[in-house]
Amino acid sequence: MTTHSSADRRRRRSLTLRDAADQFRRHPSPWMVGGMLAVAVAARLAVGDWHLSDAVLPVVMLALFPFAEWVIHVCILHWKPRRVLGLTVDSLLARKHREHHVDPRDVPLVFIPWQTLTWLIPVLAGLSVLAFPRLGLGLTFLVTLSALGVVYEWTHYLIHSDYKPKSRFYRAIWRSHRHHHYKNEHYWFTVTTTGTADRLLGTAPDPESVEKSPTARSLHTVR
Repeated sequence: MTTHSSADRRRRRSLTLRDAADQFRRHPSPWMVGGMLAVAVAARLAVGDWHLSDAVLPVVMLALFPFAEWVIHVCILHWKPRRVLGLTVDSLLARKHREHHVDPRDVPLVFIPWQTLTWLIPVLAGLSVLAFPRLGLGLTFLVTLSALGVVYEWTHYLIHSDYKPKSRFYRAIWRSHRHHHYKNEHYWFTVTTTGTADRLLGTAPDPESVEKSPTARSLHTVR
């Protein structure tokens, strides 16, 4: 038993990006988001009709994405169950995220729940067709959002895997999100960047100045 545990720890310490990618593609959510990206790219190329706005929109979305992450994390993932008209309002996303905080190393809980994607992907596809003045621009939106989704899923998975940061840029992102899980859940809400929305919105303090939260692993409970 001891030998097996030691070997397992060595494998964890030696996890490569290739190993991480092999594990990543074993889960349904990356395939679903990646599939949306592939279909969106094919549709966008087929439609054509390129305008300057097709170059501007991705830049704007990229700039706003950290703020979208922040809002989703704070308002949806950290939603505290509430009673409304006798019913408990508590989404699957919020429930799964609480489970994720309980055990940040449980890999399936790292990903966007596939059950959520089964309705979210059609909704996003519908928005891309109906909510834009041109179909081409709507598909540009869908391509960009899908690509950001893949980046989000990969980054979040990698942070919670045993892959050790090599670059300074990724190490900063890795450290920030680990602080959120293991230091204090009230700070460091962005996942794919650091020093962006959190800094502007006041949730990126000096970690040394922040006390360790007793509820970082059990959101909304008091010990």
